Amino acid sequence: MIKRIKKAVFPVAGLGTRFLPATKAVPKEMLTIVDRPVIQLAVDEAREAGCEHFVFVTGRNKSVIEDHFDKQYELESTLRRRGKSEELALLEQDLPGAGQTSFTRQQEPLGLGHAVWCARELVGNEPFALLLPDMLIHARPGCLKQMMEVYEMTGGNVIAVEEVPREEVHRYGVVNVGERNGKAFRIDGMVEKPKREDAPSNLIISGRYILQPEIFAEIAEQGPGSGGEIQITDAMIGLMQKQSFWGLKFAGTTYDCGHKLGFLAANVAYGLEREDLGAGFKSALKRIIASHGGLD
Repeated sequence: MIKRIKKAVFPVAGLGTRFLPATKAVPKEMLTIVDRPVIQLAVDEAREAGCEHFVFVTGRNKSVIEDHFDKQYELESTLRRRGKSEELALLEQDLPGAGQTSFTRQQEPLGLGHAVWCARELVGNEPFALLLPDMLIHARPGCLKQMMEVYEMTGGNVIAVEEVPREEVHRYGVVNVGERNGKAFRIDGMVEKPKREDAPSNLIISGRYILQPEIFAEIAEQGPGSGGEIQITDAMIGLMQKQSFWGLKFAGTTYDCGHKLGFLAANVAYGLEREDLGAGFKSALKRIIASHGGLD
């Protein structure tokens, strides 16, 4: 019987140096896409997919993330007193229930694999979802929900993938495509940040995973890999010798919010689709673009 995915892990220990000075005191995961923090959008995706327990792997100066997912009595009291019922309802609907959030610390920046390993005691011996908040995936239904459909059909491990130009494969983990099963395909191999000529395909790992708990033992055996860090891809390659891995080329658009251009593009995309902001924002964008010489 395939075990249901109840827990989602969010590695949020990164320093966010690409966004300095904004991230000197504010975690990059708390930067907003219009009016919702990046980390909130990742949690929204996990909740939509049926996850019930949210595990955050944090670092120093990340306590504001914990505060964000806690009650704010003074703020709520003020909103109540001022009759701000819509704003109060918005806060309440985003708040996880008691006991649904857990936080653990990654003391050193030793890589994504190490960050995931830090969550092992909170995850326990059950499969879990892993979401990288920087990789914001705009999709309906959400990317993780699409992956859950594949998981319920195949079991094992499931990874979201997308196409990139061949000249960009050296920046990502890349998969090898095997037999197909409906929307999914069996992953026959992976390589972390390959040279263009060595890449098995142009399908990259997109920051969404469903993993079996045996991944923790594989991570524990890993030494430093690409970039001198403990890579989750290396651990998955090890686990692939014992368990099946499936890839899903999901329907949706990825915005890499770990980079400024991706972050700006995400704000434009999400802003334009807002019923309360879209029309006015579109007009403002047209004026701004025109004042800069229009589109080439």
